[in-house]
Amino acid sequence: MTTTASRAPLAKPARRRRPFNPRRAGAWALLILAIAVSVLPFLWVLRTALSTNSALASASASLLPADFTFGAFLRVFGLQTPAEAVAEGGSGAAIDFWLYLRNSLIFSSITTAGAVFFSAMAAYAFARLRWKGRNAVFSLFLGTMLVPPIFTALPNFLLIKNLDLLNTMLGMVLPYVFMTPFAIFFLRQFFLNMSREVEEAAMLDGAKHLRIFFQIVLPNAAAPIATLALLTFIGQWNEYFWPLLVGSQDDVRVLQVGLGVFKSQSPQGAPDWSGLMAATLISALPVLILFAAFGKKIVNSIGFSGIK
Repeated sequence: MTTTASRAPLAKPARRRRPFNPRRAGAWALLILAIAVSVLPFLWVLRTALSTNSALASASASLLPADFTFGAFLRVFGLQTPAEAVAEGGSGAAIDFWLYLRNSLIFSSITTAGAVFFSAMAAYAFARLRWKGRNAVFSLFLGTMLVPPIFTALPNFLLIKNLDLLNTMLGMVLPYVFMTPFAIFFLRQFFLNMSREVEEAAMLDGAKHLRIFFQIVLPNAAAPIATLALLTFIGQWNEYFWPLLVGSQDDVRVLQVGLGVFKSQSPQGAPDWSGLMAATLISALPVLILFAAFGKKIVNSIGFSGIK
């Protein structure tokens, strides 16, 4: 009879402990601190939005919601009456959230589409075409990045006023819809790295610059263009001063301006902090979702474009 000898289990090799590295520990501590500083404001906004205004003052040091409720979110979506809002410590003010959200989407989408398209055309001219004074004009464009936007606000406002475009969506989007120096610089860096062989082959087949731009350059630049569109959309979504200056009427008011108006409407003397934080949190969600979905693409495209 054959017997099978029992084998003793092999001993696992002892794990080698890494020596303590003060630099590594310090780097981790700084990283944790940076994450905490970035995340804590969002947690505080969420905590305030889930509290009642009447309980906020008595539990100001608590990290948990004071008298937990979803009433602030109901007020933002227009699902709560003024009497119910006042009963929860609100101001009784109202915010037309869906109208302001629609206006913000229209404003951000139109300005993003226009700025990316015209900036791509300008960047192609600066990177791929040879013409006299090209570098001087490009340096002039870059120089405009040093001009604070507040210096151009008054001339733009007077122009929109003389065109009788105040309180219109067209008047709000016109200063942003054409091009921006950063967008031109960003795309030019990518276009400079593109191979000229394909472009020259297309010219030998009779293709003109317009056809090359739409059928060769744009398809190959899909990643940086998508990244630029995302960055531009985020910037336009958070734009406040110009929409406040030009769009004072309710039908063209964007969400960021609407939040400021909502804060100032305080019949009882104190702002509705819970409702304001709930509206702020909801207005930030689209940008946070976009950035979480395409954040890696942004980093990769910036590195690939040659920006240091």
